[in-house]
Amino acid sequence: MKKKRLIPILLLRNGFLVQSKEFRRFQNLGNPITAVKRLSEWACDELIYLDITKDSTYDMRRDDLGHPNRNNLLDIISDVSKECFMPITVGGGIRTLHDIESRLSVGADKISINTKALENPSFIGLAAKEFGAQCIVVSIDVKNIDGNSRVMFGGCTKATKYTAIEWAKQVEHEGAGEILLNSVDRDGLKIGYDLELLESVSAHVQIPVIACGGVGEWNHFTEALEKTKVDAVAAANIFHYSDQSVYLAKKHLFEQGLNVRSPELLEIV
Repeated sequence: MKKKRLIPILLLRNGFLVQSKEFRRFQNLGNPITAVKRLSEWACDELIYLDITKDSTYDMRRDDLGHPNRNNLLDIISDVSKECFMPITVGGGIRTLHDIESRLSVGADKISINTKALENPSFIGLAAKEFGAQCIVVSIDVKNIDGNSRVMFGGCTKATKYTAIEWAKQVEHEGAGEILLNSVDRDGLKIGYDLELLESVSAHVQIPVIACGGVGEWNHFTEALEKTKVDAVAAANIFHYSDQSVYLAKKHLFEQGLNVRSPELLEIV
């Protein structure tokens, strides 16, 4: 039986690793490369790296020891891939097939697209045909509006015409290999996943669904894996402040009897 995955998410904003809350407030956490090395040592299943920079400015205004300052995303991805001993999905700012190719060429294993897919759903199929469906992840941001789970865009400030289920089904039809499903309402609040959203979407598609949004304790991972059909559980903020957090999260899930890989710590030299 295919193992369920535990996936940390790192958010990059203007060159800094950041913590997000409700897609509106961001706290700088420092160097994006150091975190990747730590996550590799904790034997993560995969890593999702999302660039949420609004302009083209990438400048940490310092050179940390061993990690020179970078002024563009591709150089950062290249640096990350050298420290990343697991599959890495890269998202943010993808507008063309060339954007996908350039990210894959410097070390990404998969690509996450969001806005471009909403603007032109056929782009999903074009990308899947060019690079393989297994390479194309569509990120779906969802907010509850008047009792309906609406897909959001524009930095999660504007609602589309789609419900979460409608868009997930179309994304699958267009050829996506995977869905990253994120609850805007839960982002950074530590109150747990939107289990109703996860179950409703994962029950209506055949492609893997990655849960995201709201994790504040290990048991929130357990709830999503036990109560919904998601294939993976992902989170960002919870992994930043606890030593060996991915290892401890996986250990918790493994001891609960869930179908995850056994926890281990890697010594990377």
